[in-house]
Amino acid sequence: MKRTSAALALICAGALTLTAGCSDSSVIDHTDEAARMTPVDPLGDLSGVTLTLWTAQSTATAAAPVIEAFEAATGASVRTEAIPDLYEQNVPTRLAAGDMPDLLFWQPSISTLPFIHPQRHLLPLDNEPWVAELGPTEASLGVLDGTRFAAVVSSPAMLGVYYNKAVFAEAGLSEADFPHSYDELLRLGHTVRDRTDAAPFYEAGGDQWPLQWQVQAQLTDLPGNWWEGLNRNEEHWTDPVVVEAITTYRDELLGAGLAQDDYRTGTFTGQAEALWEGDAAMALNVTALQTLFQAQHTTAEIDATIGWFPVANSDARGLYSPDQANGVVAFRTGDETRQNAARQFLAYWLGPGYPDYLDARKITSVQPAVPTPDGLPRIALDQLAALPQAHGVFQAKAIVAPELHTGLAELIYGEKSPEAVAQFVDDQFSEIAQAQGAAGF
Repeated sequence: MKRTSAALALICAGALTLTAGCSDSSVIDHTDEAARMTPVDPLGDLSGVTLTLWTAQSTATAAAPVIEAFEAATGASVRTEAIPDLYEQNVPTRLAAGDMPDLLFWQPSISTLPFIHPQRHLLPLDNEPWVAELGPTEASLGVLDGTRFAAVVSSPAMLGVYYNKAVFAEAGLSEADFPHSYDELLRLGHTVRDRTDAAPFYEAGGDQWPLQWQVQAQLTDLPGNWWEGLNRNEEHWTDPVVVEAITTYRDELLGAGLAQDDYRTGTFTGQAEALWEGDAAMALNVTALQTLFQAQHTTAEIDATIGWFPVANSDARGLYSPDQANGVVAFRTGDETRQNAARQFLAYWLGPGYPDYLDARKITSVQPAVPTPDGLPRIALDQLAALPQAHGVFQAKAIVAPELHTGLAELIYGEKSPEAVAQFVDDQFSEIAQAQGAAGF
């Protein structure tokens, strides 16, 4: 999950001259609009209708299986356009210039939906047939100010600990030793360091974005009203709890020698390689790491080599983390035929086409009534099992997702103190929230 909040802030601020603002409160009554929408038949004839779907380069083929099936079933044509990176920057720029697709892959979180002006530009999806079929965590995503603007087509990423089974066995560790708090996780790291030659953790300072996860795992005891206060400018990222989490990461993990020697320049792909080879015992990361393993190894190889367990600050629960591959939105283009066709595509995707889509992608299901396909590695099934009880990362709780990882990248080089990192994050959060026109900023 790579965020470009500084760039987004500039886009949002610039867009204020073109629209009513990033948190635009349109005069459209979305509840009434959704109620008036004609029900769609997922298999209805769409001969002669062409839809455009924008995707990121990393998800350029993600919808290919369902597109092919939908075109064969309905006669429609769905054209995919991969938007160059940085996706979260280039999409709002094109929208501000007046370019608009029918459908768009977009992160279905309260911190990212506002950048595409959902109240003004997106179709409300509250009454679509697939809404009631979503699991509880997935149903909480894609909603902004009480209106559903995104279909959730895949489960959010799960944050947890990947571990090398052989290294754990060498250290005399079993599932009974899995931690039930972040403090216990650090103690587990000391056990690995004392009993093996492997680095307890692999940190990817070179790529920066994975640095946030060690701190995020420590913020799970902040209550819901704290996040609500943050979103009203009544609480701040400079809270002692946040500063303490950053300090713990610096002193008790990095400073205690619990990361590999080159943690400042480590990479995401290097993390996967080190974990696979047993040069590192653990890595705290999201499902992207699992996806990389699945691209390089068979299910049997993964099951024999890599395990996964959830952990948070004071319990053994993971964290869910929405990303842009999870959500698809439909635009209010003004062409009612295409708008209904876009809704029909989503109804097909999460309806008759969903089992085959899951099987083709080898991913877990967002619908409890639709089984996850066979053949997935155990780590995928463990993450699916942990999802209903998972905490949310701050991207799912805060109205803005600041670049914590950027501040941590300076921390690991000694260029920022924990207090300075927290202040950097708070300043950026406030700047973007103000540009969005958020109440209280």
